[in-house]
Amino acid sequence: MLSVRHLEKFVTASANRVWPVMQTLNTLGPEALPFKPRWSDRPIPRGKERTKPPLGWPRVTDSLCPTCVKEARAEILRGDADWTKLVSDNPGEIKAHIVERDGQIRMEKECPKHGRVSDVISIDPKFLARIESLFQGRDVVMTPDRIHQHGSSSIKYGRGAVLTVDLTNRCNMMCDPCFMDANQVGYVHELSWEEITQILDDAAEVRPRRQMSIQFSGGEPTLSPHFLDAIRYARKKGYFAVQCATNGLRFAQEPGFAKQCKEAGLRMAYLQFDGVTNEANSHRKIANLYDVKLRAIEELAAAGIDVILVVTVVNGVNNDMVGPIIEFAIENADKVTVVSFQPVSFTGRDEDISDELREKQRYTLSHLARDVKAQTGVTEPLRDWFPLSALSPFGDVVDLLDGPDKDFGQLNCGCHPNCGIGTVLFVNKKTKQMVPLLEFLDMEGILRDFRTIFDAGRGSKWTKAQVLTSILRHYKPEKAPPGFDVKTLVKQFMSQTGAAHAGENDAKEYEWRVLFVAGMWFQDLFNYDFRRTEMCIIPYGTQMGEISFCAYNTGVGWRNVLEKIKANATVAEWYRKYGRHPIYAKNKDLALPEFENSITVKEHELAKQERKKAVRLPIVSS
Repeated sequence: MLSVRHLEKFVTASANRVWPVMQTLNTLGPEALPFKPRWSDRPIPRGKERTKPPLGWPRVTDSLCPTCVKEARAEILRGDADWTKLVSDNPGEIKAHIVERDGQIRMEKECPKHGRVSDVISIDPKFLARIESLFQGRDVVMTPDRIHQHGSSSIKYGRGAVLTVDLTNRCNMMCDPCFMDANQVGYVHELSWEEITQILDDAAEVRPRRQMSIQFSGGEPTLSPHFLDAIRYARKKGYFAVQCATNGLRFAQEPGFAKQCKEAGLRMAYLQFDGVTNEANSHRKIANLYDVKLRAIEELAAAGIDVILVVTVVNGVNNDMVGPIIEFAIENADKVTVVSFQPVSFTGRDEDISDELREKQRYTLSHLARDVKAQTGVTEPLRDWFPLSALSPFGDVVDLLDGPDKDFGQLNCGCHPNCGIGTVLFVNKKTKQMVPLLEFLDMEGILRDFRTIFDAGRGSKWTKAQVLTSILRHYKPEKAPPGFDVKTLVKQFMSQTGAAHAGENDAKEYEWRVLFVAGMWFQDLFNYDFRRTEMCIIPYGTQMGEISFCAYNTGVGWRNVLEKIKANATVAEWYRKYGRHPIYAKNKDLALPEFENSITVKEHELAKQERKKAVRLPIVSS
């Protein structure tokens, strides 16, 4: 009698034989017309039609002189120049060379006035070469419109993935690092209700029409009086998912607040999380911040809100926490769905960092891949990591399956390969066994197949048959984890890629949960590359239109200029009118109220060891 694994091997071998026959059949008859859905003014480009920015090295790109940019920005903020200079004069723009030197890939540039700047892009040339080789090509060209007019900083390609809307620049912490220099700029910039709805309305009309997630951010977005109403409006507008980027303090301080957010429509919380001990979070200037995070995670999960741990990684500060954070997420796979590592961007209040400290603290995506392997003992940097944009064939195939008459295109991560990477771990909810997906699934092969499927452009039933055949032929049953079978693989794969339209709670059905580990590396003035900016998938929705994440937070200074021009009041004026909001920043414990429910979050061993050495608020049981 055949075992299940032997039967699965027979199925995969059969699928491998069927695949070339299917591709031969695809060549019969007339070539399919380009896929032009009603949500796009142009056909979605096939593989051979997709353009690419210059990749590899040596290469030349367009960048910025850090000093020139700051001088131009200061001139505008003093009132000696108009903000339109950012569009018309290309301040600070210089050429940059991407080269291999001393075993690293570096960006080197020289300003005639301010001299040479050098920064590391990758500490592993082979890793970066593989990441760039897997880039699928640019997504569809955007239709020019009134909200994407930012000169060299304009977004030109793709449909975006996450629209970030800063509700306020007020914050209840004083972190270092901080993208926006919260609580330090001397004024309050806070969106009115009319401005929030206008930004969301405008975003819904961009061509191509995008099935985006909306992320409310700040400052600390939960301080905005419009926070809950903004969530409701975004869901009413039909956005794919609503999330918030939060430090978690209000969720930990206010019983019932997480439930209110869930009822309003909040689906995900991007929770700032820099380590699995209080010491690892000490640079955030709240002594028991890790304890606060545990309560926030508990409240969010209990309310049914997915928790995404967002980790700003600074070399020499908390890079030793990469493995423990992943282990923490695995132990709490019922609550944590994604770990998003964000190598430090020296912007905001860290823009004036010295060259020596920058070189010491710089952390790249190649550092991340290396540290994950070294600290967890699983994943292979040259096998398990992909650029986020490699996933674009999945979105394209789902668009094809949906047909041309949908209102929005599928979520599609078409960013530059140097922007972000990801890997997938399968975690057993009961045993906590962790297995890299690529141990038992040839993802590179599936990506090639999905590009072929989309390019063939056939009907829905034939497309689904090809999708199923591709999954089966790239499955390695002999390497699959115990208790996992091909039927579950197909069902879960179709759900995770969006093809099944399974809804928000589908993950609860599976014994094995997908834990996505991502690295998103935002630019600063020292490594800025306009080829990345123009393909941004995380635009900011602002009072001056949609601006690339990196162009807004760093670049020529859109955030600094826009928020100063659109400021509501000086901090002193705001406090006189509305009173002070609390700011926790003196390395003291944050008092937490009593909650009816106990904490069920499982702690990492490092936290348990820390608790034995010093009593903190409150002792958390596993």
